Amino acid sequence: MGIRNPVSVRGIGIDVESISRFRKPETMKAGFVKKTFTGKELAYCNSKRDPAPSLAARYAAKEALFKAFSGMGVKCPGYNNIEILNKENGAPIVRIIKEGYAKFNILVSLSHSGDMAIAFVIIT
Repeated sequence: MGIRNPVSVRGIGIDVESISRFRKPETMKAGFVKKTFTGKELAYCNSKRDPAPSLAARYAAKEALFKAFSGMGVKCPGYNNIEILNKENGAPIVRIIKEGYAKFNILVSLSHSGDMAIAFVIIT
């Protein structure tokens, strides 16, 4: 007899990014930053002594979310329509600003070590 899980997983995605990429001036040009991150994300990341790990992890989360939605056949909402924020306890959460996505329960996990950031997304 196996463990029963009442939650149905609809999509999964994973992505890994180089943190050093988010320290390069050519990556961090205003156009890329504005198209990719929301004001709240930038405020959070820029409050850190080194914003690059937090930026890389959030970018990885957005890429992982795109993969999860693509696997479900759902159109992705666009980078700046996705916010990766934090609860008061520090746990990351996904907020999609665009209409039509409230029906999805999105779980996200972020991590970084050395020069790599990783994100894993599950959509139920």
